[in-house]
Amino acid sequence: MRNWFSSLLLCAGLAVGCCATAARAQMLDPGAVQPASNPLTDATMNTGKAMLFDLEARFAKAVAAQGGAGFAAWFADDGVVLGNGRAPEIGKVAIAKASNWLPQNYQLTWTPTDGALAPSGEMGYTWGHYEGRSKDANGNPVLTSGRYITVWRKQPDGSWKVALDASAEEPPSAGDCCRLPAQ
Repeated sequence: MRNWFSSLLLCAGLAVGCCATAARAQMLDPGAVQPASNPLTDATMNTGKAMLFDLEARFAKAVAAQGGAGFAAWFADDGVVLGNGRAPEIGKVAIAKASNWLPQNYQLTWTPTDGALAPSGEMGYTWGHYEGRSKDANGNPVLTSGRYITVWRKQPDGSWKVALDASAEEPPSAGDCCRLPAQ
């Protein structure tokens, strides 16, 4: 009985702690993008993954507000961008030069699906789905979407920066992959 009661108290404490952490984060930054995983329902959620999801949320918020400049600002000096069908952008200077869009012309959004922090606590990764929205020369909406992976690295000053960001667009027929041919 005592073990059962102790377990119940531990679970209740964890639930309250998770809710308090989420509430505290919301109070500190009410506009923050919320991670895709819920620590109360995701059995794989841990402090490392939650920290990486928080980094992703702050990264996404900077991009939404500042466009390409906000994107480039999150990279390490030796960071790399591997974009679909493009040459690699190596180094923060090259990334900043290539990331010259304004948020009113191009909106890049993404949602992490999963991630993990290395046991050393020095590196981690997140991956998920992204969407890019813009307009073509005629003013028609253009949507690109796909998958991404972001590799995060802790810097000597304790901050976290993007070491690698890679993406691949989904083919236009990605939704048809599992349908049987018409008879």
